[in-house]
Amino acid sequence: MSKQAQFNKHRVAGLLVAMGVVYGDIGTSPLYVMKAIITGQGGMQAVDEKFMLGAVSLVFWTMTLLTTVKYVLIALNADNRGEGGIFSLFALVRHRARWLVIPAMIGGAALLADGALTPAVTVTTAIEGLRDVPAYVQLFGASQNTIILITLGIITLLFMLQRFGTNTIGKLFGPIMLGWFTFLGVSGFVNLVQDWTILRALNPYYAWLLLISPANKVGILILGSVFLATTGAEALYSDLGHVGKTNIRLSWPYVKACLLLSYFGQAAWILGPGQAIQGHVNPFFAMLPASLTMAAVIFATLAAIIASQSLISGSFTLVSEAIRLKLFPRLLTTYPGKAVGQMYLPVVNWGLWGVTSMLVIFFQTSERMEAAYGLAITLTMLMTTTLIYAFLRQKRLPLIGAGLLTGFFATIEVIFLIASAAKFWHGGYVAVGLALLIFLVMAVWYRGEQIVRQHNHPLSLRQYQDQLAKLRNDQTVDKFQTNVVFLTSRMDGDQVERKVLYSILDKWPKRADVYWFVNVTITDEPYTAEYTVDTLATDYLVTVKLYLGFRVRDLMATGRLAAQKQTYSVTSGRDVGDFRFVIIEEKLENGSRLSRLDRLVIETKLMIKKYATTPAKWFGLEFSEVTLETVPILFNEIPALPITERQR
Repeated sequence: MSKQAQFNKHRVAGLLVAMGVVYGDIGTSPLYVMKAIITGQGGMQAVDEKFMLGAVSLVFWTMTLLTTVKYVLIALNADNRGEGGIFSLFALVRHRARWLVIPAMIGGAALLADGALTPAVTVTTAIEGLRDVPAYVQLFGASQNTIILITLGIITLLFMLQRFGTNTIGKLFGPIMLGWFTFLGVSGFVNLVQDWTILRALNPYYAWLLLISPANKVGILILGSVFLATTGAEALYSDLGHVGKTNIRLSWPYVKACLLLSYFGQAAWILGPGQAIQGHVNPFFAMLPASLTMAAVIFATLAAIIASQSLISGSFTLVSEAIRLKLFPRLLTTYPGKAVGQMYLPVVNWGLWGVTSMLVIFFQTSERMEAAYGLAITLTMLMTTTLIYAFLRQKRLPLIGAGLLTGFFATIEVIFLIASAAKFWHGGYVAVGLALLIFLVMAVWYRGEQIVRQHNHPLSLRQYQDQLAKLRNDQTVDKFQTNVVFLTSRMDGDQVERKVLYSILDKWPKRADVYWFVNVTITDEPYTAEYTVDTLATDYLVTVKLYLGFRVRDLMATGRLAAQKQTYSVTSGRDVGDFRFVIIEEKLENGSRLSRLDRLVIETKLMIKKYATTPAKWFGLEFSEVTLETVPILFNEIPALPITERQR
């Protein structure tokens, strides 16, 4: 095979992956966007040609400005070593201003809330299409309870499969989504040819006319429904690291064309055959021939499952990035698949399942869920725009240019936010409540880390090197272990957390041959085996910056550590001694000088920590010798009280 043929093969494969990973959320929007728009107007009998021209024009220009221009053309350039998403963008610009953490946390929290809303909305909408299948109605009737049970079953199965990874079924996502978009385009085109005049909606004049027209019963609030057409744009940016910007940019024109054909086709059908239909129906399913409805429901359900899978995987990545940025407590993470970056967080998975299931039960219908859906993602988009401004300034774009560009998008998004917020009491409060809860966890964790850093100053190992050497050779102290490993969350050069040296020297003198001070750096590559090491010119002190693995024999082979011969061992010739890992938990003590708010933050942080994974599981030490100690967080030294002995 020639190099050009190999390149073309890899390019086609990359485009298929992009289809399956990136566009699931935005690809299911045609299932509910037009339905939401006409429902808000009062049903298909209440719409006319001018209304539909304006509605489709709003959809077209919303997708063009927000999805194509902002995300595909601009945001994809703001990649952090190939990774995208709001937290990767924050990591790229956080040194510019401390306050940038606020939009990052708000946007991240709203995006996680969207991770629970997407499966609820998309799967329910797809299953509701069964009502247009006569055979289903004859067997099960038109009861919404049956729809809910089927939806809950699919959602539960989807979340149960997460622990096994998605390598095998993931290979099918691309071809399925390619077929889905082709189906959208063809079905839309078949209806569009019946009324080509709907293409006049490409003129933005019709969009403006609808917004100011008294015939539009909800006025500017119609944008809350229109916005649903671009809800997957933020997920598109978040998945940058999985597929690459080139694959996204090459596949987007086909995806957008198919989506627009579906919207234009639905509009043409509504103005034609749809006018004769009484009651509320979903134009997406209603415009299809009756013989294709069941196949369309199955196809739509598969697309909804893939969209949900993308949001679930994206939520895992998002939380992992938040943990790395110290915005979230450490959670148990496993890597079930062979794909780079594929991970599974049980707490996040089952938390999302619980919330998603409750949303389905609480809202009952997709129509009621749509009110909550747009608000969360609008917040995320607005926060991303704020961070993009910082990125553009970092790239030395002039202040006026960066301000005008991001100000333009921010203005559009604020209008959409206002329109979506109008649905607050119709379900939007659920999205806000979820996002607020997640934001509070992030805020407490971030502020708690700051308080600890401010009051618990690190100590230099070199400063205490003589004491450690003396303790190491002190035969009057029982030997604790040959190698003692202290796992520390903060280490800079020879500077380690004060609690570590307090544990060795003060609380319980620990005599050992070698003292290890290990700082784990979380990466997205589960099988990385890299490290940096410094022995501080000794053979008994070792600081290790660990990237998910380090090897002791490398240091012994170079003579930096002495061999540790084992008299008793089932392994012949073993020259590595025994290890004991020391994990130090903090407890709030001597915090009387803290403000009430800071004390509350620390107490809340420690409470949240109890419900996160244990340090031993986090570091993968369940089957190792582990000592767990509790030490006070020494914010302030207690001043010596002038106590004198009372004379008798």
